[in-house]
Amino acid sequence: MDMCKQQRELKRHWRAAAIERRKRTSADQRREAGRLLAEHALEASLIRPRSTVAAFASMGSEISMMPLLEAMFDTDCRVLVPRLGAGMEVGWSELNGLDDLRDQRNADGSINTHRPQEPENAAEGPEVLTSAELIIVPAFAVDEHGFRLGRGGGWYDRALEHRSSTARVVAVCWPWEPTDETVPHEPHDIPVDGVLTPDGYADVRG
Repeated sequence: MDMCKQQRELKRHWRAAAIERRKRTSADQRREAGRLLAEHALEASLIRPRSTVAAFASMGSEISMMPLLEAMFDTDCRVLVPRLGAGMEVGWSELNGLDDLRDQRNADGSINTHRPQEPENAAEGPEVLTSAELIIVPAFAVDEHGFRLGRGGGWYDRALEHRSSTARVVAVCWPWEPTDETVPHEPHDIPVDGVLTPDGYADVRG
């Protein structure tokens, strides 16, 4: 088995184990964890007034991002969130408020639980990330080198190629997910600069 294929296989195993652990969290725990995320992000001055932040809408067993997004609006941030297109296409839309988020639907009208909520306004290409001072990404694991295990698909890494050289990239995960083990990674994986959990914020990569 070649190295990249081996790393992809490891990623699948790590991701499955992380999802299984997350399923044991309750909706109340996810909401409270989200409140703590926002609190620690403000304490660490991650959110700067009137800055541009690229974030995401949480789904499933992820920590609720609603309090953190609300904190961004309260500090007059411009907030960008992903818009998933067909296949591997991803755009970014400006989010004007939490009420703009909409469930994504399957062809039969049922809610697509595998996609996050999105606004309905126009999407821009990944080059819009050059304007973001802070980029917040989801993670199942993060190691001391900044390698993160994402949702899969690699589209965050492709988007991050357009980030500003001064942008800070921060991964959000549960407190038990930062790890001393090296996270499985491939050459295209872009390390993050910090990790934010309900226990606090920490820089990584020294």
